[in-house]
Amino acid sequence: MSDFHQNGIITDFHNLTRRPLAALEEELVAFSARRPMSLILPSLYAELEGPALAHIVEELRRVPYLAEVVIGLDRADRDQFLHARAFFDRLPQHHRILWNDGPRLRALDAELEAQGLAPQQPGKGRNVWYCAGYVQASGRGRVVALHDCDILTYDRGLLARLFYPVAHPHFHYEFCKGYYPRIAEGRLNGRVSRLMVTPLLRALKQMHGPLPYLEYLDSYRYALSGEFSMRSEVLDGIRIPADWGLEIGVLSEVHRNYSTKRLCQVDLADAYDHKHQPVSAEDASGGLNRMSLDIAKALYRKLATQGVTFSAEGFRTLKATYYRLALDLIEAYDHDAVMNGLRLDRHAEEQAVELFAANLLEAGSAFLDNPGERPFIPSWNRVRAAIPDLPERLVQAVEHDNAAVEPSVTKV
Repeated sequence: MSDFHQNGIITDFHNLTRRPLAALEEELVAFSARRPMSLILPSLYAELEGPALAHIVEELRRVPYLAEVVIGLDRADRDQFLHARAFFDRLPQHHRILWNDGPRLRALDAELEAQGLAPQQPGKGRNVWYCAGYVQASGRGRVVALHDCDILTYDRGLLARLFYPVAHPHFHYEFCKGYYPRIAEGRLNGRVSRLMVTPLLRALKQMHGPLPYLEYLDSYRYALSGEFSMRSEVLDGIRIPADWGLEIGVLSEVHRNYSTKRLCQVDLADAYDHKHQPVSAEDASGGLNRMSLDIAKALYRKLATQGVTFSAEGFRTLKATYYRLALDLIEAYDHDAVMNGLRLDRHAEEQAVELFAANLLEAGSAFLDNPGERPFIPSWNRVRAAIPDLPERLVQAVEHDNAAVEPSVTKV
């Protein structure tokens, strides 16, 4: 039995990790007769060469209820795509790879670009958007889950717990967000969530009042987790960023489209570790530096749709308010780490906060300087309205790629 409580915003399921996996999977097999399940795996080719993804695939081979696995493959040339096909071929479930850099999908992207509908930049959001379009068009799944491909501590119980709330035929949830403790190898992790998002949301509430949208985002235990599930129709109407703002963008869109009574979060694992991004303080195009910029811009854009107005002076005030709250939180995290026998580098924590504070201003300048920017990818509803047969042709292109390959393609 899962212990849960209602926090006033969304339902929060606790301790589902205590339930035997065999019982969960047995139920999910039964649920799949009414609600077939699809899994999206957004992946860089480089992740096929790392330690996490091979183990994830081995775990997925043992999942008995999946109708479909869809892999979005970025930064792969022809030979790398061929290797990816062989890599995933061990999956017994129906599975397809979207070769995002292949000539067929590039041609469809160019057609969308001509209509002003294509994602404007590469990134995880773009990858997930194309996979979402494919899943909708394939029609194999009524419930869709997504998780990252760099989870070092992955076991298939994580997926079962992620699917359960939206796959259960007697539950009314449309969307589920996963969370887990960010502790690994004796360290307290999750810096962007702990040191940027949490104090930023609280600074925004302090400046703009208790907006329902901000209260909603602050109710998630781990807003930046890459694990979520939803009914397939949710994918129709959401507009998401193409970059690292994906998670905040998805949470914002489901809040706009659905009652919070139909949203939930679930405890996925007792331990979770993945590939850690470097801070990249000297390089704004990578690591936590780029991630924090993208997240801040996504949040500002979504707040603007809530009627919040911003100014250069306001962003300076936000930076100062955030900075004080973040330093206070570092004190609390330090005490928490000591009490639990964990390591925490206070100097590195404060350096990260200084970087995030500077990026709040940088993101604010980008927001003010580009009022005509189109930051979100159009919904698939709009794509179908503009080019009705494009989803069907996307499925055909993926089928062709998974059966044959063009003679050559320029390395990306």
